[in-house]
Amino acid sequence: MTGRFVEIRDGVHVLREPLLDVNVTLVVGDGAALLVDTLSTAEQATALATAVRAVTGHPLTLVNTHHHFDHCFGNVTLATDPPRPVYAHEATAGWLRDRPDELRHLAYEEMRAEQPALAAELARTALLAPTHPVHTETVLDVGGRRVVLHHPGRGHTAGDLVVHVPDADVVVAGDLVEQSGPPAFEESYPLQWPEAVAALLRLTTPDTTVVPGHGDPVGVAFVRAQHGQLADLAWLIRAGHTGGAPPERVAAEAPFGARPALVAARRGYAELDGTA
Repeated sequence: MTGRFVEIRDGVHVLREPLLDVNVTLVVGDGAALLVDTLSTAEQATALATAVRAVTGHPLTLVNTHHHFDHCFGNVTLATDPPRPVYAHEATAGWLRDRPDELRHLAYEEMRAEQPALAAELARTALLAPTHPVHTETVLDVGGRRVVLHHPGRGHTAGDLVVHVPDADVVVAGDLVEQSGPPAFEESYPLQWPEAVAALLRLTTPDTTVVPGHGDPVGVAFVRAQHGQLADLAWLIRAGHTGGAPPERVAAEAPFGARPALVAARRGYAELDGTA
């Protein structure tokens, strides 16, 4: 059951979907609003639409921070009746446009053991590709509020998008920053991820609130600490690869725990081998 929005800064509201602890951000301007991410299924997105209407009746523009199911599979429900613009990085748009069956299959496989009912719904969810691909940066006017969509580089995926609301001093990070668990490395670029977070940090002030993909909103100190862990991980991967160490040895010394670090080490080795 989707929850309700909580205002974290002036006109910026965050909803945490309890099933997977996903954050959705709503930016409300004068006569317009922006919704960042759309959750996993038609049922979740329908409940999300109700939660949005409890805050504002303004017409929506949508943003997907990346192509993973818990951030974009609700697009059809929220953006088709009436049609709404949907922004995402061009790589994310390509996934949703060209590989919907693969995305549904990946989502099903990820969830079928722990959440079989959710997995079954994901397998039959209709997908909607973004209508407005972003290459590097796009500036939106959301009812008189300047909102900037940035692609900081490859990190959690090839198509991460960061949403900056300067007048509220808020940055929506998607899964480039995680609070309620370790970063997910399955489709990541761990050698490039530290620079993507560094680019995100360049948007911040000492008082910025950062909305992670999952978990509680955080301050800049938390993001800097996670950036340090990601940089340490990248260094260990490079050193291990140069020294011919197996990924398992890298994972044993790396931040974030053995299993996530092993996934990261294998992805990093693939980057260095030119196969990622």
